[in-house]
Amino acid sequence: MMNARTSLPTQILLSGALGIALMGCSGGGDGSSGGGSGGSGADTSAGVTSGSTTGSSTPGSSTSGTGGDGTTTSGTGGDGTTTSGTGGDGTTTSGTTTSGTGGDPTGGAGTGGSGTGGGGTITCPSTALRAGDTNQTVTVGSRSRSYVLHVPAAYDGSKPVPLVLDFHGLGGSGPSQRSGSPYPAQTDPEGVIMAFPSGLNGPSGPAWNVGPCCVADTDDVAVAKAIVAQIQETACIDPKRIYAVGFSMGGGMSHYLACQAADVFAAVAPAAFDLLEENVGGCNPSRPISVITFRGTSDPIVPYAGGYSSVVPGMPITFLGAKKGFEAWADINGCTGSPSAENGDGCSTYSACQDGVEVTLCTKQGGNHEAGNARVGWPALKRHTLP
Repeated sequence: MMNARTSLPTQILLSGALGIALMGCSGGGDGSSGGGSGGSGADTSAGVTSGSTTGSSTPGSSTSGTGGDGTTTSGTGGDGTTTSGTGGDGTTTSGTTTSGTGGDPTGGAGTGGSGTGGGGTITCPSTALRAGDTNQTVTVGSRSRSYVLHVPAAYDGSKPVPLVLDFHGLGGSGPSQRSGSPYPAQTDPEGVIMAFPSGLNGPSGPAWNVGPCCVADTDDVAVAKAIVAQIQETACIDPKRIYAVGFSMGGGMSHYLACQAADVFAAVAPAAFDLLEENVGGCNPSRPISVITFRGTSDPIVPYAGGYSSVVPGMPITFLGAKKGFEAWADINGCTGSPSAENGDGCSTYSACQDGVEVTLCTKQGGNHEAGNARVGWPALKRHTLP
């Protein structure tokens, strides 16, 4: 834990951004919060309703328009269940096993429409989502929260695919993160669906609540879970392959979800942010969870060595630092032994951890306040699934 409390230059922090400005990660968005700041009181997971699509379904766009309502209805695709009966071995039709005329009516595993079989645990909607970006909303408690839903051309709805939530930095938005994120280039060919949520306005602009900072009176863990649940209604998502990534303040949200929502997220990949001295003590994930963190040694916003920051008025925080955060995650996940030597991408890994999870720190020598290396991050994430 650090005792040094050297204040970061507030002007640099605001302009270079726990937000998104330094490496072009803010391009293509207006930097405003899609969620707004209306309402008061903490959000809860109760009261989640289906969101609506308000915008073009044209690939790569995220602006609102009037060309159709863009909504997609979900289908049933069969439930893969077995009904009782008195006959034969039974037959399987569209994922539902019917009774025969005598004997054991097990009828085999069956398949749930386009999903996988074995009891129909994953049932793909009968109508596949159209490729492109659409603006979506989900209601959590009394607040409507927005996100950009990205459906790649490779997604055809015939089989379960991973879902990745990608969180923006301080002062950013879902659309700006969609524009600047390095992950779609890696995940699109595999048909992976992504969501880019927008934070609520805090003292320094749109942000995420990670405990001591950086926006109050919102439960953003509940928001993330609600977005996942809503997307699962209309897309064929593998519930064991849901991941969180993020840049800067969004990296902080990814860390926080690993601490607070390991029951939903299989692994996380934060960039340009650390665990905090103020919240590491409350980081008690429900199970071991893989974490791959990207940090630059010359980051002027979140120093590699850690330290005190008062960029958000009234919400000071103390970054653990890249190395101490790496060690903290290794301790949280019950890792033993020493981490590997850095590879060609600057990545060092604790691999002897509980339940086969991994803790990795990728250091970019001379690296600035910048997004993570998705070419490294995505393969690391997809190796891990929920138990």
